[in-house]
Amino acid sequence: MNAQTIQRRLSACGIPCGPELAEKLRLYMALLLDWNRRMDLTAVTDEAEMLDRHLADSLSALATPGLIPETGSLIDVGTGAGFPGMALALALPGARVTLLDSLRKRIDFLAAVKEATGADNVSLVHARAEDGARQDAHRERYDLATARALAPLPALCEYLLPYVRPGGMALCWKGPALAEELTAGRRAAHLLGGRAEEPIPVTIPGQDWQHSLLPIRKISRTPAAYPRRAGQPTQKPLGQ
Repeated sequence: MNAQTIQRRLSACGIPCGPELAEKLRLYMALLLDWNRRMDLTAVTDEAEMLDRHLADSLSALATPGLIPETGSLIDVGTGAGFPGMALALALPGARVTLLDSLRKRIDFLAAVKEATGADNVSLVHARAEDGARQDAHRERYDLATARALAPLPALCEYLLPYVRPGGMALCWKGPALAEELTAGRRAAHLLGGRAEEPIPVTIPGQDWQHSLLPIRKISRTPAAYPRRAGQPTQKPLGQ
């Protein structure tokens, strides 16, 4: 797929995209397809579907003015193949972006993307979400924490909010399950020092996905007891 096709498609989705960003995203997609032949990074192998499902969906937050600042610090927790974090880092070169994942092979892939695209604003961290949030270098250090398709909302709050400074925000990419998870998620966010706001529908022209972005404002510091040890946020979710 060429850069012009990427630029046209993202622009049709209301996502700002110039030629330079489109070329970097083209390189990113090419590397993902290449590496995916050797390791399991994504189940999506069709280029058109990859463009919509991964890139357009990841960058959909940029279609809402002011939702994500162009500068500041961002951590993408459980980043996987870099969605949404690497895509946002390429689109927001003035932001300082940390990509955290528990699997070394994913970190190695993202290091290759960083080098190929010249993404000097990206830092890579190999750690579990619960462990990284216990480190002084990361706990409540970020303006924004993001995650996409990572966990049910109550667990997601516990993964993300410990990274966010008071006054900052967690932003969750969620599918149709959000409707069932929202009540417990709001309770979990409250316990962790956050306040869940109203979901923002995501529209990708030509797709009938029920996707939403859920902002969670960080109102106060997260109690020292959270996050709990690895596995507990999903095994015993807060807010139930």
